[in-house]
Amino acid sequence: MSVIATEGLTKRYGTRRGIEDVALHVSEGSLFGFLGPNGAGKSTTIRILLGFMQASEGRATVLGHDCWRESAVLKREVGYVPGDVRLYSWMTGRIALRISGRIRGRDLTQRGGELAERFGLDLSVRADRMSRGMRQKLGLLLALAHEPRLAVLDEPTSGLDPLMQDELADVLREFAARGHTVFFSSHTLSEVEQLCDRVAIVRDGRIVADESIADLRARARRTVVLHFDTPEHAAKTAAPPELVHVERTGRLWRAQLETDDPRAFARWVAAQPVADFSLSPPNLEGVFREYYRADDDGGAT
Repeated sequence: MSVIATEGLTKRYGTRRGIEDVALHVSEGSLFGFLGPNGAGKSTTIRILLGFMQASEGRATVLGHDCWRESAVLKREVGYVPGDVRLYSWMTGRIALRISGRIRGRDLTQRGGELAERFGLDLSVRADRMSRGMRQKLGLLLALAHEPRLAVLDEPTSGLDPLMQDELADVLREFAARGHTVFFSSHTLSEVEQLCDRVAIVRDGRIVADESIADLRARARRTVVLHFDTPEHAAKTAAPPELVHVERTGRLWRAQLETDDPRAFARWVAAQPVADFSLSPPNLEGVFREYYRADDDGGAT
């Protein structure tokens, strides 16, 4: 079952394009990453999926419900964390849980307390005395306490320290293992790579890739950094064919190695006026950058 399904989804703001021809299919029980830089169209897509905004063209369903015409129905089964969590100044975590529970017709005290303990959140603190990280934790707690079939998280690690980011990742893995679905929007490659099993990459309002993390890793390249003896040597040396996207700055080269066997490249380095070099393991950073290296549409990236 596709928990999220869109076809030809487009949103325009007058003459400006927000998103164009977005096609997404998110399977039940998956940890799905929605990756792209700020301004790429991630939040616009999410607002349409949640029924906060009507698309200009195309169709979108969540949990089998039309996102615009049946938004009230689908919201019962969805948990959502916006990119900027805002709370009434007088609200504490306990009050927020009580209000959310009444709206949803269920007691959220026990599950909310369990999540608060895992997130290290004091439920007695008023919102106007909370740090940004505390507000983010409370937003996550309210999104997950009712065990929604789908959790839509827009930049959910904003304001969280690295240890709390790891704890959130554990909570979300457990959530998916119970058959729930996570739609995880982020501009940070590392956290999507760590958590998700599939990712859609958006650039300038369009989906430019929709692949499993395993397939992306299979295409990942090694990053090479070369330190030449002098800037003159760095400028005059011709790059071998297996080096791509070479960036030259003074004595320094930074590039991607496009080969599965680095031994021939190591022999080439040994014959060059190079003082030092490093060769990283294959990583997704180069793959991600490939999708943003050229901006043919002239829009936001």
